[in-house]
Amino acid sequence: MQIGPYQLRNNVFVAPMAGVTDRPFRQLCKELGAGYAVSEMAAANPRVWASEKSSRRTDHTGEMEPKAVQIAGSDPQELADCARFNVDKGAQIIDINMGCPVKKVCNNWCGSALLQFEDLVEKILHAVVGAVPVPVTLKFRTGWDRANKNALNIARIAEDAGIQMLTLHGRTRADGYTGDAEYDTIAAVKAAVKIPVVANGDITTPEKARFVLDRTGADAVMVGRAAQGRPWIFREIEHYLRTGTHMPPPLVLEVRKLMDEHLRAHYAFYGEYLGVRTARKHIGWYVRDLPGGEDFRQEMNRLESTVEQLRAVDSFFESQWKHGERLQYRLAEDMLAA
Repeated sequence: MQIGPYQLRNNVFVAPMAGVTDRPFRQLCKELGAGYAVSEMAAANPRVWASEKSSRRTDHTGEMEPKAVQIAGSDPQELADCARFNVDKGAQIIDINMGCPVKKVCNNWCGSALLQFEDLVEKILHAVVGAVPVPVTLKFRTGWDRANKNALNIARIAEDAGIQMLTLHGRTRADGYTGDAEYDTIAAVKAAVKIPVVANGDITTPEKARFVLDRTGADAVMVGRAAQGRPWIFREIEHYLRTGTHMPPPLVLEVRKLMDEHLRAHYAFYGEYLGVRTARKHIGWYVRDLPGGEDFRQEMNRLESTVEQLRAVDSFFESQWKHGERLQYRLAEDMLAA
Protein backbone atom coordinates (compact mmCIF):
# COMPACT_ATOMS: atom_id res chain seq x y z
CA MET A 1 0.00 0.00 0.00
CA GLN A 2 1.51 3.29 -1.09
CA ILE A 3 0.47 6.96 -1.09
CA GLY A 4 2.70 8.97 -3.39
CA PRO A 5 6.28 8.26 -2.30
CA TYR A 6 5.25 6.78 1.05
CA GLN A 7 5.27 3.00 1.39
CA LEU A 8 2.94 2.08 4.26
CA ARG A 9 3.59 -0.80 6.64
CA ASN A 10 0.22 -2.42 6.06
CA ASN A 11 -3.32 -1.73 4.86
CA VAL A 12 -5.04 -1.26 8.23
CA PHE A 13 -5.56 2.45 8.98
CA VAL A 14 -6.95 4.51 11.86
CA ALA A 15 -9.70 6.96 10.92
CA PRO A 16 -9.46 10.65 11.75
CA MET A 17 -11.92 11.31 14.60
CA ALA A 18 -12.54 14.75 16.11
CA GLY A 19 -11.60 14.82 19.78
CA VAL A 20 -10.00 11.37 19.58
CA THR A 21 -7.12 11.06 17.12
CA ASP A 22 -4.81 13.58 18.67
CA ARG A 23 -1.06 13.07 18.42
CA PRO A 24 -0.69 10.79 21.48
CA PHE A 25 -3.51 8.51 20.29
CA ARG A 26 -2.32 8.42 16.67
CA GLN A 27 1.17 7.54 17.77
CA LEU A 28 -0.13 4.78 20.04
CA CYS A 29 -2.21 3.31 17.22
CA LYS A 30 0.81 3.34 14.91
CA GLU A 31 2.93 1.64 17.56
CA LEU A 32 0.23 -1.03 17.90
CA GLY A 33 0.04 -1.82 14.22
CA ALA A 34 -1.85 0.90 12.35
CA GLY A 35 -0.22 1.38 8.96
CA TYR A 36 -1.44 4.95 8.59
CA ALA A 37 -3.15 7.69 10.61
CA VAL A 38 -4.61 11.10 9.77
CA SER A 39 -4.99 14.04 12.14
CA GLU A 40 -8.28 15.42 13.39
CA MET A 41 -9.70 17.81 10.82
CA ALA A 42 -8.25 21.32 10.78
CA ALA A 43 -10.49 24.20 9.70
CA ALA A 44 -9.52 25.97 6.47
CA ASN A 45 -10.58 29.33 7.89
CA PRO A 46 -7.28 31.24 8.34
CA ARG A 47 -8.66 33.10 11.37
CA VAL A 48 -8.36 29.94 13.47
CA TRP A 49 -5.00 28.62 12.25
CA ALA A 50 -3.10 30.19 15.13
CA SER A 51 -5.59 29.13 17.81
CA GLU A 52 -4.40 26.73 20.48
CA LYS A 53 -6.94 24.12 19.43
CA SER A 54 -5.97 24.19 15.76
CA SER A 55 -2.26 24.21 16.53
CA ARG A 56 -2.67 21.18 18.76
CA ARG A 57 -4.67 19.31 16.12
CA THR A 58 -1.90 19.65 13.55
CA ASP A 59 1.00 18.97 15.90
CA HIS A 60 2.99 15.99 14.60
CA THR A 61 6.15 16.43 16.68
CA GLY A 62 7.94 13.09 16.92
CA GLU A 63 5.15 11.20 15.17
CA MET A 64 5.90 8.18 13.01
CA GLU A 65 5.83 9.10 9.31
CA PRO A 66 4.04 9.78 7.05
CA LYS A 67 2.44 12.77 8.77
CA ALA A 68 -1.01 13.44 7.36
CA VAL A 69 -3.27 16.42 8.09
CA GLN A 70 -6.98 16.49 7.30
CA ILE A 71 -8.45 19.84 6.30
CA ALA A 72 -12.09 20.92 6.12
CA GLY A 73 -13.81 23.88 4.50
CA SER A 74 -15.87 24.95 1.52
CA ASP A 75 -13.85 27.71 -0.12
CA PRO A 76 -11.33 26.41 -2.69
CA GLN A 77 -8.83 29.19 -2.10
CA GLU A 78 -9.00 28.88 1.69
CA LEU A 79 -8.52 25.12 1.46
CA ALA A 80 -5.54 25.59 -0.90
CA ASP A 81 -3.99 28.13 1.49
CA CYS A 82 -4.65 25.84 4.45
CA ALA A 83 -2.97 22.95 2.66
CA ARG A 84 0.12 25.08 1.95
CA PHE A 85 0.19 26.30 5.57
CA ASN A 86 0.19 22.73 6.89
CA VAL A 87 2.77 21.48 4.41
CA ASP A 88 5.02 24.34 5.52
CA LYS A 89 4.53 23.05 9.08
CA GLY A 90 5.62 19.53 8.11
CA ALA A 91 2.53 17.75 6.75
CA GLN A 92 3.58 15.11 4.22
CA ILE A 93 0.06 14.22 3.04
CA ILE A 94 -3.06 16.40 2.90
CA ASP A 95 -6.46 14.76 3.31
CA ILE A 96 -9.65 16.64 2.39
CA ASN A 97 -12.71 16.01 4.53
CA MET A 98 -15.94 15.50 2.62
CA GLY A 99 -17.24 12.83 4.96
CA CYS A 100 -18.06 14.41 8.29
CA PRO A 101 -21.86 14.29 8.87
CA VAL A 102 -21.93 16.45 12.02
CA LYS A 103 -24.48 19.27 11.77
CA LYS A 104 -22.19 22.10 12.86
CA VAL A 105 -19.81 21.10 10.07
CA CYS A 106 -22.45 20.49 7.41
CA ASN A 107 -24.32 23.68 8.33
CA ASN A 108 -21.22 25.57 7.20
CA TRP A 109 -21.33 23.66 3.91
CA CYS A 110 -18.26 21.66 4.82
CA GLY A 111 -17.72 17.93 5.26
CA SER A 112 -20.28 15.69 3.56
CA ALA A 113 -22.51 18.70 2.78
CA LEU A 114 -20.18 19.39 -0.16
CA LEU A 115 -21.33 16.20 -1.90
CA GLN A 116 -24.44 18.09 -3.04
CA PHE A 117 -22.31 20.39 -5.20
CA GLU A 118 -20.16 18.43 -7.62
CA ASP A 119 -18.92 21.55 -9.41
CA LEU A 120 -17.64 22.95 -6.12
CA VAL A 121 -16.06 19.61 -5.22
CA GLU A 122 -14.16 19.68 -8.51
CA LYS A 123 -12.93 23.24 -7.88
CA ILE A 124 -11.78 22.36 -4.35
CA LEU A 125 -9.90 19.26 -5.42
CA HIS A 126 -8.11 20.99 -8.28
CA ALA A 127 -7.23 23.96 -6.05
CA VAL A 128 -5.72 21.86 -3.27
CA VAL A 129 -3.87 19.43 -5.55
CA GLY A 130 -2.41 22.36 -7.44
CA ALA A 131 -1.37 24.18 -4.28
CA VAL A 132 0.98 21.65 -2.67
CA PRO A 133 3.82 19.35 -3.76
CA VAL A 134 2.65 16.47 -1.53
CA PRO A 135 0.01 13.76 -2.13
CA VAL A 136 -3.60 14.86 -1.61
CA THR A 137 -6.27 12.33 -0.60
CA LEU A 138 -10.03 12.52 -0.14
CA LYS A 139 -12.35 11.07 2.50
CA PHE A 140 -16.03 11.10 1.58
CA ARG A 141 -19.40 9.34 1.87
CA THR A 142 -21.64 7.54 -0.58
CA GLY A 143 -23.81 10.65 -1.07
CA TRP A 144 -26.03 13.22 0.61
CA ASP A 145 -28.87 10.78 1.29
CA ARG A 146 -29.95 7.37 0.01
CA ALA A 147 -31.88 8.91 -2.87
CA ASN A 148 -28.82 10.90 -3.91
CA LYS A 149 -25.79 8.63 -3.95
CA ASN A 150 -23.11 10.12 -6.15
CA ALA A 151 -19.93 8.47 -4.89
CA LEU A 152 -19.06 7.23 -8.38
CA ASN A 153 -19.21 10.75 -9.81
CA ILE A 154 -17.17 12.15 -6.93
CA ALA A 155 -14.58 9.39 -7.30
CA ARG A 156 -14.11 10.08 -11.01
CA ILE A 157 -13.85 13.82 -10.39
CA ALA A 158 -11.25 13.14 -7.70
CA GLU A 159 -9.15 10.85 -9.86
CA ASP A 160 -9.19 13.37 -12.73
CA ALA A 161 -8.13 16.13 -10.32
CA GLY A 162 -5.04 14.21 -9.20
CA ILE A 163 -6.26 12.84 -5.86
CA GLN A 164 -3.97 9.94 -4.94
CA MET A 165 -6.19 7.91 -2.59
CA LEU A 166 -9.91 7.71 -1.78
CA THR A 167 -11.40 6.71 1.56
CA LEU A 168 -15.10 5.96 1.32
CA HIS A 169 -17.40 5.55 4.31
CA GLY A 170 -20.28 3.26 3.41
CA ARG A 171 -23.02 5.61 4.61
CA THR A 172 -24.66 8.77 3.31
CA ARG A 173 -24.53 12.08 5.16
CA ALA A 174 -28.18 11.61 6.18
CA ASP A 175 -27.35 8.23 7.75
CA GLY A 176 -24.90 9.79 10.20
CA TYR A 177 -23.58 6.79 12.11
CA THR A 178 -26.90 4.93 12.30
CA GLY A 179 -27.84 1.71 10.56
CA ASP A 180 -25.34 -0.56 8.90
CA ALA A 181 -22.66 0.57 6.49
CA GLU A 182 -23.07 -0.80 2.96
CA TYR A 183 -20.16 -1.93 0.86
CA ASP A 184 -21.59 -2.30 -2.64
CA THR A 185 -20.93 1.38 -3.39
CA ILE A 186 -17.33 1.02 -2.22
CA ALA A 187 -16.94 -1.99 -4.54
CA ALA A 188 -18.36 0.04 -7.45
CA VAL A 189 -15.96 2.92 -6.76
CA LYS A 190 -13.00 0.55 -6.55
CA ALA A 191 -13.96 -0.96 -9.91
CA ALA A 192 -14.30 2.49 -11.49
CA VAL A 193 -10.96 4.10 -10.57
CA LYS A 194 -7.29 3.21 -10.75
CA ILE A 195 -6.16 4.97 -7.56
CA PRO A 196 -6.17 3.19 -4.17
CA VAL A 197 -9.52 2.93 -2.38
CA VAL A 198 -9.90 2.52 1.39
CA ALA A 199 -13.09 1.02 2.84
CA ASN A 200 -14.48 2.64 6.01
CA GLY A 201 -17.52 1.97 8.17
CA ASP A 202 -18.42 -0.67 10.79
CA ILE A 203 -15.07 -2.45 10.66
CA THR A 204 -15.05 -3.73 14.22
CA THR A 205 -13.30 -7.12 14.15
CA PRO A 206 -10.59 -8.94 12.20
CA GLU A 207 -13.25 -11.06 10.51
CA LYS A 208 -15.18 -7.97 9.43
CA ALA A 209 -12.01 -6.46 7.96
CA ARG A 210 -11.43 -9.63 5.91
CA PHE A 211 -15.06 -9.64 4.78
CA VAL A 212 -14.98 -5.98 3.71
CA LEU A 213 -11.73 -6.35 1.78
CA ASP A 214 -13.10 -9.41 -0.02
CA ARG A 215 -16.50 -7.83 -0.67
CA THR A 216 -15.23 -4.50 -1.99
CA GLY A 217 -11.83 -5.30 -3.47
CA ALA A 218 -10.57 -2.26 -1.55
CA ASP A 219 -6.86 -1.76 -1.04
CA ALA A 220 -7.15 -1.07 2.69
CA VAL A 221 -9.57 -0.75 5.58
CA MET A 222 -9.95 2.20 7.94
CA VAL A 223 -11.02 1.59 11.54
CA GLY A 224 -12.72 4.32 13.55
CA ARG A 225 -14.87 3.88 16.64
CA ALA A 226 -13.74 0.27 17.21
CA ALA A 227 -10.26 1.57 18.03
CA GLN A 228 -11.50 3.72 20.91
CA GLY A 229 -10.16 2.00 24.01
CA ARG A 230 -8.77 -0.90 21.98
CA PRO A 231 -5.88 0.52 19.93
CA TRP A 232 -4.39 -2.98 19.67
CA ILE A 233 -7.19 -3.83 17.20
CA PHE A 234 -4.80 -2.81 14.40
CA ARG A 235 -2.27 -5.53 15.14
CA GLU A 236 -5.12 -8.01 15.66
CA ILE A 237 -6.57 -7.23 12.21
CA GLU A 238 -3.17 -7.20 10.52
CA HIS A 239 -2.31 -10.57 12.10
CA TYR A 240 -5.63 -12.10 11.02
CA LEU A 241 -5.32 -10.81 7.46
CA ARG A 242 -1.82 -12.23 7.24
CA THR A 243 -2.32 -15.59 8.97
CA GLY A 244 -6.05 -16.31 9.20
CA THR A 245 -5.65 -16.86 12.94
CA HIS A 246 -6.55 -14.76 15.97
CA MET A 247 -4.16 -13.17 18.41
CA PRO A 248 -5.05 -13.76 22.08
CA PRO A 249 -6.44 -10.78 24.06
CA PRO A 250 -3.68 -8.49 25.37
CA LEU A 251 -2.02 -9.20 28.67
CA VAL A 252 -3.27 -7.18 31.63
CA LEU A 253 0.34 -6.24 32.36
CA GLU A 254 0.82 -4.90 28.83
CA VAL A 255 -2.38 -2.82 28.87
CA ARG A 256 -1.53 -1.47 32.30
CA LYS A 257 1.81 -0.26 30.88
CA LEU A 258 0.21 1.09 27.67
CA MET A 259 -2.38 3.00 29.66
CA ASP A 260 0.28 4.60 31.83
CA GLU A 261 2.33 5.63 28.78
CA HIS A 262 -0.73 6.91 26.88
CA LEU A 263 -1.97 8.98 29.81
CA ARG A 264 1.44 10.51 30.53
CA ALA A 265 1.81 11.48 26.85
CA HIS A 266 -1.76 12.84 26.90
CA TYR A 267 -1.09 15.01 29.98
CA ALA A 268 2.15 16.32 28.48
CA PHE A 269 0.26 17.23 25.30
CA TYR A 270 -2.72 18.97 26.95
CA GLY A 271 -1.42 20.10 30.33
CA GLU A 272 -2.79 19.27 33.78
CA TYR A 273 -6.24 20.89 33.71
CA LEU A 274 -7.33 19.99 30.18
CA GLY A 275 -5.40 16.72 30.22
CA VAL A 276 -7.37 15.30 33.14
CA ARG A 277 -10.70 16.17 31.57
CA THR A 278 -9.95 15.00 28.04
CA ALA A 279 -8.40 11.77 29.32
CA ARG A 280 -11.67 10.69 30.94
CA LYS A 281 -13.24 9.53 27.69
CA HIS A 282 -10.17 7.51 26.75
CA ILE A 283 -10.08 5.85 30.17
CA GLY A 284 -13.79 5.10 29.92
CA TRP A 285 -13.28 3.43 26.55
CA TYR A 286 -10.39 1.33 27.86
CA VAL A 287 -12.38 -0.08 30.79
CA ARG A 288 -15.78 -0.57 29.16
CA ASP A 289 -16.77 -4.22 28.88
CA LEU A 290 -14.25 -5.18 31.54
CA PRO A 291 -15.34 -6.51 34.97
CA GLY A 292 -16.07 -3.52 37.23
CA GLY A 293 -15.46 -1.11 34.35
CA GLU A 294 -18.67 0.90 34.60
CA ASP A 295 -18.37 1.49 38.35
CA PHE A 296 -14.74 2.50 37.88
CA ARG A 297 -15.62 4.88 35.06
CA GLN A 298 -18.11 6.75 37.23
CA GLU A 299 -15.62 6.94 40.10
CA MET A 300 -12.77 8.06 37.81
CA ASN A 301 -14.87 10.90 36.35
CA ARG A 302 -14.83 12.59 39.75
CA LEU A 303 -11.03 12.70 39.98
CA GLU A 304 -9.44 16.12 39.41
CA SER A 305 -5.69 15.52 39.07
CA THR A 306 -3.35 13.57 36.83
CA VAL A 307 -1.77 11.88 39.86
CA GLU A 308 -5.16 10.63 41.04
CA GLN A 309 -6.08 9.40 37.58
CA LEU A 310 -2.82 7.51 37.11
CA ARG A 311 -3.12 5.92 40.54
CA ALA A 312 -6.76 4.91 39.94
CA VAL A 313 -6.08 3.42 36.51
CA ASP A 314 -3.11 1.46 37.84
CA SER A 315 -5.25 0.11 40.68
CA PHE A 316 -8.06 -0.86 38.29
CA PHE A 317 -5.79 -2.91 36.06
CA GLU A 318 -4.16 -4.47 39.10
CA SER A 319 -7.65 -5.69 40.04
CA GLN A 320 -8.05 -7.35 36.64
CA TRP A 321 -5.40 -9.91 37.55
CA LYS A 322 -7.94 -11.88 39.58
CA HIS A 323 -9.80 -12.64 36.37
CA GLY A 324 -6.73 -13.90 34.51
CA GLU A 325 -3.50 -12.72 32.97
CA ARG A 326 -5.32 -11.45 29.86
CA LEU A 327 -8.18 -8.97 29.56
CA GLN A 328 -11.54 -10.66 30.01
CA TYR A 329 -14.11 -8.77 27.97
CA ARG A 330 -16.57 -11.65 27.75
CA LEU A 331 -16.51 -12.04 31.51
CA ALA A 332 -18.05 -8.58 31.91
CA GLU A 333 -20.78 -9.49 29.43
CA ASP A 334 -21.48 -12.73 31.27
CA MET A 335 -21.67 -10.92 34.61
CA LEU A 336 -24.20 -8.41 33.21
CA ALA A 337 -26.29 -11.21 31.70
CA ALA A 338 -26.41 -12.97 35.06
